[in-house]
Amino acid sequence: MKRIHLLALSILSGIIIALGWPLNGFPVLLFIGFVPLLYVEDYFTKHRADYSRYNVLLYSYLAFFVLNLLTNYWIWNSTVAGGIGALFLNSFFMTVPFTAYHFSRRVLYKYHKGHFLLLFYWMAFEYFHLDWDLSYPWLNLGNGFANWHKWIQWYEYTGALGGTFWILLINILIYRFIANYLENKELKPKNYVQLASILLIIIVPIIISLNIYSNYTETENPIDVVVVQPNLDPYSEQYGLDPNIVINRMLKIAGPKMDSAVDFMVFPESANQELIFEHNLEYYSTIRKLKNYLHDYPNTYMVVGASTFKIINGIDTLKQAARKLANGGGFYFAFNTGIFLNASEDYQLYHKSKLTPGVEMMPSWRILRPLEKFAIDLGGTIGTLATDDLRKNFITKDSVKTATAICYESIYGEFVSQFVRNGAQVIFIITNDGWWGNTAGHRQHFAYAKIRAIENRRSIARSANTGISAFINQRGDVSQQTKYWEPAVIRQKINLNKELTFYVKNGDYLARISSLITAFFILITISMALRNRKKSLKSVRS
Repeated sequence: MKRIHLLALSILSGIIIALGWPLNGFPVLLFIGFVPLLYVEDYFTKHRADYSRYNVLLYSYLAFFVLNLLTNYWIWNSTVAGGIGALFLNSFFMTVPFTAYHFSRRVLYKYHKGHFLLLFYWMAFEYFHLDWDLSYPWLNLGNGFANWHKWIQWYEYTGALGGTFWILLINILIYRFIANYLENKELKPKNYVQLASILLIIIVPIIISLNIYSNYTETENPIDVVVVQPNLDPYSEQYGLDPNIVINRMLKIAGPKMDSAVDFMVFPESANQELIFEHNLEYYSTIRKLKNYLHDYPNTYMVVGASTFKIINGIDTLKQAARKLANGGGFYFAFNTGIFLNASEDYQLYHKSKLTPGVEMMPSWRILRPLEKFAIDLGGTIGTLATDDLRKNFITKDSVKTATAICYESIYGEFVSQFVRNGAQVIFIITNDGWWGNTAGHRQHFAYAKIRAIENRRSIARSANTGISAFINQRGDVSQQTKYWEPAVIRQKINLNKELTFYVKNGDYLARISSLITAFFILITISMALRNRKKSLKSVRS
């Protein structure tokens, strides 16, 4: 086969997966997206004597580069440097598990065997990619069904990584079916059995999901929520206007929907940009303004995003997130914060804990510490922020527990489920998606919230600085949403839920199992590779 054909197949894989991706993609294409790339990998394995083991790295990088380019181009709207970095780095990260899979097949199996290893290697990669300094799980394969949520109601048992397993399994089975046909030039009875099995593995989970969807009924336990979308331009208004002007604008927008029956008001991430030190919140005019507003609604609680700071001393000053005060008199932490308040009670704070790489967090590895000064400036507080160790819920005087996921946090399944495991009965998402313009970026981010609703069986109220603010029920249905780049306020009663799904109780267990299997096969691969090398050296010497 000519190199141009192998290059075309690699590019085709990236294009097919991208055509299956939200928002306008048809997710059935995800079931065949890896097939061309599997053919390329199989070809290199079959002709291992003629090709270096690193050929797969180059060709798979091309496939994932095309995928990232077509699905994540919108990052460039916020920053060209960030867009380029995300494009090249995430493409490389996705190449690593595929190349490792190829190495293991090359060492352990003949060319037509061992494809199942990709399942475990890729699952382990996605799991690892959820929790390290350069975490970017936006393209985890299970997210691809976000806009077809009626097909994935079974995520309440597996989480989104169950969707990844489903996609890869079908890709491997379809490739094996095609490869057998190309090798034998005919369809044998066992091939028809293979084809029937593939169709069943696709159709049965969808049927089960549709049945779950049809029979799922929310327990009536309503709260009345007002969501505000202030529509501040993050490039020219949000961080440039006087914070009191911003607060006044938000309260004015909320006004037509407010009365004494409202239980919660939800404002977006970074809505309050007054420089607030946490030891004396009442000192700040914006906080007093919000508190005074709530005196007219004594039973209403408010969630509002803010940038806050905290003076520290002792061992905390050694942490990466510690910053020196301008006057040199001490150290402090900076936070991306959700503030919970009402007219009469003490404030409750939650600090964002899944930080955006390159903006809110730089890698903690010592060799990369100098890069801290190159943190991307998207307004507000830049550089590495401090975080909370626990998933803190906000609690009302009636013991209603609410989770508040701040922006990027809402794409992490197991992370959000920890709030629910800690008692959250409803999820609020506060975000600022205006950086990306009217592109697929903010719409993909919104679509992923449906997955969180299904995994946790929790109602969601989502407040975005500008589009898309919404209410999502426990089946993942969007019951009300706003338009992009318009100030808006919406109000709805949504149900609380105390029941825990299997996924909430067990987290990403499929990925943990896959990680153990991956570690086992990597050790065997290394051992066998060393053994084969030793044999080769002996034969050369003899």
